[in-house]
Amino acid sequence: MRLFVLHHAGGSHLPYRHWPAGLPDTWDVRLLDAPGHGFLLDLPPITDAGRLAEFLLDGIEAELTCPYALFGHSMGALVAYEIARRAARRGLPPPVWIGVSARTAPQPAGPAEPYHELPDAELRSRLNLLGGTPDGIFDDPELWSVFEPVIRADLRLVEEWRPAPGAGPLPVALSAYAGAGDAHASPARMAGWAGHTERFLGLRVLDGGHFYFQDDPGPLLRQIERDATAALDAAGAARPS
Repeated sequence: MRLFVLHHAGGSHLPYRHWPAGLPDTWDVRLLDAPGHGFLLDLPPITDAGRLAEFLLDGIEAELTCPYALFGHSMGALVAYEIARRAARRGLPPPVWIGVSARTAPQPAGPAEPYHELPDAELRSRLNLLGGTPDGIFDDPELWSVFEPVIRADLRLVEEWRPAPGAGPLPVALSAYAGAGDAHASPARMAGWAGHTERFLGLRVLDGGHFYFQDDPGPLLRQIERDATAALDAAGAARPS
């Protein structure tokens, strides 16, 4: 199976770089970067979730030659959802499984206080509390000047995203992952993903906050392996012989 991992807002593939070693040797794990991040740092950020999903799907379309799955954390979760929708629209094979982490289920309205519009000092303070951003970025004015526009663009993408009107449940197995102490995407709010898939494999709650896997990704990776393998096995059993 080929697993595509999609990063959080303001991030890149780097925090996930050790994940391939923690997943089965038989999996081909691909860590994706959005424009303006990681290996694609020189490209302008994309501030619309649908356009970002189209960009990433264009990049992986030639690699959808075997069963594949998508895992996204925070911003990456909603982009994984959009990629699955667009794959179906293009007549491409659907993923056998999607893992959505630390991003609440699609909502009809955005947040009352968008992060991407906060004053500079308050934005840095909120992001620092949320975790996931290296401290050096907040402490170094030159680094902050480089990353602030990218972070604000990502937050705008997340906060302005809405599911397409009338979008029905995805015909794809889906698991939701939440940090027990995540006030931003609480387990109760993550449970709402059950209504957006025809095959909900369950809500997995792990110790920690929004970046619950940051110190030790092992428990999450073992759960990803169990869930994705179950979905892959079910897809194989359903395939006509």
